[in-house]
Amino acid sequence: MSETRSDGELLRAVAADADRRAFEELYRRYAPWLTARLRGRCADPGVVDDVVQETFLAVWRGGARYREDGDVAGWLWRIGSRRLIDALRGDGARGRLRQALARLRHRDEASAEDRVLAGVEHGDLAGALVRLSPELRAVLQATVVDGLTTREAAVLLGIPPGTVKTRAMRARRQLREALA
Repeated sequence: MSETRSDGELLRAVAADADRRAFEELYRRYAPWLTARLRGRCADPGVVDDVVQETFLAVWRGGARYREDGDVAGWLWRIGSRRLIDALRGDGARGRLRQALARLRHRDEASAEDRVLAGVEHGDLAGALVRLSPELRAVLQATVVDGLTTREAAVLLGIPPGTVKTRAMRARRQLREALA
């Protein structure tokens, strides 16, 4: 009976020795979780499966470097979400945002997200999004499209939770003004 290795030990074994067993164990631990998370962002299971494979291929080939001080799940999520963005780049931003916002819960009061959805049909959403700074778009992507909590978005983006809140507030305000 073998003892269970930590995530860090597995990653070191994969990076240093190309240890196939360590890689397989890491894959078994995280592939189902990553698949479930990515399916929250993309309804196409084929694209999601490809992205999961590309994510772990980057880990195996060493193209993705893990810093010992971080959370392995967060690190894998950053790789996977970037790979998914690359895979979806060919699709129209308006269609992706409409699909993501359609999954949001409806509230009694129109939220910024609901107003953005209305702007898809009545306003220049693509133009409004392009005018946002990359930092504000990244926070919207993480919190609105991905449905991450402030804390999860902070880990994903590598910024403090307070910065996530501030940027989300600024992005929503700018979108409301642009689509009004």
